[in-house]
Amino acid sequence: MFCCCIFLAVSLLHSLCHFHVSGYDRSCTEYPVFTPSALVVKYGDPANVTCVVCQKDCRGDSSGLEHAVGKFTKNGTTMFWTVDRLTEWDTYLMCYYNNDAGDQCGSTVDITIYQPPESVSFSFVNHTGMMFENQLYTLQCSVQNVAPVQNLTVTFYRGNTALGHLQSNSEEKKPVNETFTLNIASSREDDGAQYWCEAKLELGPAGPQRPPVVTSEKLPAIVHYGPELKEPPNPDVITITEGDTLHLNCSSVGNPSPSYTWTLPTNSSSYSGSVLTIKSVGFEHEGQYICTVSNTVGTVTKEFNIDVQASPLIRIIAGVTAAVLFVFILCVLCCRFYKQNRKGSYNLKDVLRFPKHTALPLQNCENV
Repeated sequence: MFCCCIFLAVSLLHSLCHFHVSGYDRSCTEYPVFTPSALVVKYGDPANVTCVVCQKDCRGDSSGLEHAVGKFTKNGTTMFWTVDRLTEWDTYLMCYYNNDAGDQCGSTVDITIYQPPESVSFSFVNHTGMMFENQLYTLQCSVQNVAPVQNLTVTFYRGNTALGHLQSNSEEKKPVNETFTLNIASSREDDGAQYWCEAKLELGPAGPQRPPVVTSEKLPAIVHYGPELKEPPNPDVITITEGDTLHLNCSSVGNPSPSYTWTLPTNSSSYSGSVLTIKSVGFEHEGQYICTVSNTVGTVTKEFNIDVQASPLIRIIAGVTAAVLFVFILCVLCCRFYKQNRKGSYNLKDVLRFPKHTALPLQNCENV
């Protein structure tokens, strides 16, 4: 029975304290003032605060300080509270006085006891190893032994780029473990990037000038994606002169690194590089070239249509040769015609036929 009475008395006192903090008594012309107005203390550290009870509407012997831990001293209407190690998570502090009307006027100081995260870890939920482009993945950041968790902000990063900021809905004041998750869609730009998370305890203006920050380890991402051509296919026919050098570029990007297979018009040789080179093109190289690029994720193809034309120099030489030959033949015919024409008037056809002549007797030749 005695224990029950004590419990009820303590509960009533605690309720009374909160009533004076949140309520307003019209007979109170002023309220106690704490310096600092808010107290932010790391768990286990010392703390102190000063309370000026009132300026004019109270007497020193009618004021007091209610506290759960620590000790206080009094100098008139000013009170000093100190504690060597603050380890009570539900610590409260109330300063009050009784006015002439017999009403109690009091104020409490806002006390926040904090504990930075003991550790922060990063992981992918239900996934290990390589990632694939355009797939959804869940990032997870686990924070251990932190208080108060409602002041905690967790940020997910890819490299130096923040992906999202998350906070807890819990109002627990004592240290807790909290896990935060964030969904992302992977892309090829993520390949080689490092994922990690950061836990920051933001305690407001009364807190540390540099908020406590704990970061996780960094996990590199390996993103696999299919081949992509660096230059798009050219549907037009590629015209090249006989004897020139032909370069066909089929370069691409992909992870893992893609392999190349060429299908040539002649089917007489094979090639496995990204750029096909023929130093001296001939008419036998004319036709369609197909480049097939593939890796474990996908395959793409690129086609080249080649038209080989004769060299202008060869055409010139052939034309000149034909002209020279024609002129030579014409000159020969003209010379033969000229010689025959000097001996008499003959038909050119007769000259070319070389007709047979009848031999005359010698005696007849003398009479000629």
